[in-house]
Amino acid sequence: MNDKRIPEFAIVGHPNEGKSSVVSTLAEDDSVRVTPTPGETIECQTFPVIIDGKELIRFIDTPGFQNPKATLQWMREYTGPDEMIVRAFRDAHLENLDFRDDCELLKPITEGAGIIYVVDGSRPLRKVDRAEMEILRMTGCPRMAIINSKETEQSYLEQWKSEFRKHFNAVRRFNAHQATYAERIALLENLKSIDQDWQPALEAVIEAFKDDWDARNVVTADIICRMLTDCLTHSVSRNLSRNSSEEKVRREVAVKYSQDIEKKERSAHKRIRGLFKHNIFNYELPAQSILHEDLFDKKTWQVLGLTRKQLIITAGVSGAAVGAAIDVAAAGVTFGVFSAIAGAVGAGWMALGGDKQLAKTKVAGLPLGGHQIKTGPHEQIQFLYILLDRALIFYSHIINWAHGRRDFDNAYKDKKLPAKAGLTYEWDDSSRKICARFFNALRSGDDEEQEAARNELKAMLQKVLYTLSTTVKRYG
Repeated sequence: MNDKRIPEFAIVGHPNEGKSSVVSTLAEDDSVRVTPTPGETIECQTFPVIIDGKELIRFIDTPGFQNPKATLQWMREYTGPDEMIVRAFRDAHLENLDFRDDCELLKPITEGAGIIYVVDGSRPLRKVDRAEMEILRMTGCPRMAIINSKETEQSYLEQWKSEFRKHFNAVRRFNAHQATYAERIALLENLKSIDQDWQPALEAVIEAFKDDWDARNVVTADIICRMLTDCLTHSVSRNLSRNSSEEKVRREVAVKYSQDIEKKERSAHKRIRGLFKHNIFNYELPAQSILHEDLFDKKTWQVLGLTRKQLIITAGVSGAAVGAAIDVAAAGVTFGVFSAIAGAVGAGWMALGGDKQLAKTKVAGLPLGGHQIKTGPHEQIQFLYILLDRALIFYSHIINWAHGRRDFDNAYKDKKLPAKAGLTYEWDDSSRKICARFFNALRSGDDEEQEAARNELKAMLQKVLYTLSTTVKRYG
């Protein structure tokens, strides 16, 4: 370890084996250059992990081995002190272009960095791999081997494991393109075993990682609650003059309401994405995700939220309004007030609440008679569950999108969504009561009750987010 007692690990291996992807995922840094072109990394680059302004750990992206067989041969002929072998090799070859990358990748090792050796486990073991492993063994540094391969490609797995046990203090499978938060923590836990002297520092790192993740979940729960409040209390109204077309104004109000709600939802999702450090590359949803459907699309209302039976029970227990949402959940057709605009803004509008209010208004002291068209606040509790499901699905996608990944393989593109693809329909009665209390509190106008209900919902959501963080299950 370096003199400052900050754990530091050089990610080394053969070119194009996934080293940069591992660095990006472990450091949660999508600025790491990841490319399928071999040899793109020619200089070491350090990526620190900083939490609350404090640097906790460093991961160093290194060039791939350039001439491992010749490097190993030189080391085997070396006769100096064992602890000086790496430094002596670099001193002897720094000006030799044939060993440029080898000298560069060994630089952090001479400065006390631990070693994480990365291989593509989907291919067979080669002589050059054995040479690289032996070089790393001869450094005497604490070292771990990572098999970076897809779950389906296991033909050579045992061959790699057998060879790794001869050269490394720890061995772990780690798919840098699909690694979840739980898998990153498990890898750090594994790192503690490679050197007893490093264990206290790494334990502190792991605790800081966990505390930071919990803090992000607290903020995420708050973002979701604020988004729900904004969406469930929002309304749009327009005055209807004598010369205006009522149908046209209805359409304008409906479209404006839809646009406002979707903007609020997008803003919340963007903030969640930023919390989990996806800042540079465009995150692409899985091709089959229900989030590709508009919020007010009929399919969204059929696949997300509660079932028809659950809605009826919820209404009976809590007194929350259900209305047309029951028919949508059952794939029925109920247009009600919005029959005139359903065709203009999508079938999902059949589920919206709204009314036409007669009003007497005054402008600049002049009495003007007329009508007012108003949409919102939304009257059905199913809308709450739709928004919740979409937020939690988005969160699930984001936390399971490894930073080392630059595309989505759409392995699940042919998978059909189940009848209910969200999370909320799986919740128990106590969770649904919390949701109903929050929904009713927003409609009550009681500030104290709203605050209490929001805090209760926020606490429940924090538990839900923690569960999503520590389990691997794909939702819509």
